[in-house]
Amino acid sequence: MNIKVFNIRLDKENCQNDQSRMNEFLNSVEVKLTSTNFVTTGTVDFWSAVVFYDLKKEKVVAFTEADLTSDEKRVYLALKEWRNKKSLQLNLPHYMICHNSELITVAKIKPETIYDFKKVKGFGELKTQKFAEDIIALLNAF
Repeated sequence: MNIKVFNIRLDKENCQNDQSRMNEFLNSVEVKLTSTNFVTTGTVDFWSAVVFYDLKKEKVVAFTEADLTSDEKRVYLALKEWRNKKSLQLNLPHYMICHNSELITVAKIKPETIYDFKKVKGFGELKTQKFAEDIIALLNAF
């Protein structure tokens, strides 16, 4: 979780700009918690707002196997093979590692960093932590 502090000055010159800056930020993140306090210094009065937030998860269009190019299909088949080996290694059903739809999306968008997995529906923090590095290594082989 991240934290950002805003000061909304109440004078006519700054109030609107401060509010616009804060609103623009709030629209770009997923707000978890806020806290506000009125501050008076004798010369300047303002609202201080603390925002606890997470970055917004980017949305990705769902892909099907038919959307894959021939190169992407080779990547998809390699990902399926990796998943099957990992499921045997961990003694889990293959769908507990990754669903086919997740592998299709990975083959299509080819994430290069851990952060890129936020774009893949089904890859939460835990799945990304467990499998993203293996997948990136596999993708780099292509």
